[in-house]
Amino acid sequence: MTYTVGVTGGIGSGKSTVADLFAELGIVVVDADVIAREVVAPGEPVLDAIGAYFGPEVIAADGSLNRALMRERIFENAAYRHWLEALLHPLIRERMITECQNARSAYCLLVVPLLVENKLTDLCQRVLVVDVAESTQIARTTQRDNIAAAQVEAMMATQASREQRLHAADDVLDNNDRELTQIKAAVLQLHQQYLALSGA
Repeated sequence: MTYTVGVTGGIGSGKSTVADLFAELGIVVVDADVIAREVVAPGEPVLDAIGAYFGPEVIAADGSLNRALMRERIFENAAYRHWLEALLHPLIRERMITECQNARSAYCLLVVPLLVENKLTDLCQRVLVVDVAESTQIARTTQRDNIAAAQVEAMMATQASREQRLHAADDVLDNNDRELTQIKAAVLQLHQQYLALSGA
């Protein structure tokens, strides 16, 4: 299997920005969020199961999943969240493994917001945490997703704490109030390190 670097961080930490910078360097990025959207795309059998369990209102008129409504449901009710995770996580894990195995770069990034929570560090040879202060997470996410701070805090409460993520990290990229040029420089340094570790 391709040498795999797991990338994680709390909501609003800047994981996608960091992953995009690695992609610009020619590194294959396997993104759990992208895969999670693919497995519930219109026509996928999983979507029918979700509609049957949660009710037809969670399926939009165009046949896609009503993500805003689902987000509300699963963060209001832990049993709903557990049911959905039990359905989706094995499918997502299987697809992540396949995509990492098929990666055609010196190493690949596996971007998983819940890498620590879902005990997926076994899929990686190294873990990179994109780290920001919790206040920054709230500010960025409320602005990006146009949702209330209380909803962001509820999401954060279901995730590993900042301390838990940092404890799992082999490498930490500090993304607190840094310019893009600084982040690029940090990514380039990590890239050289990962090339060496992968034996490229």
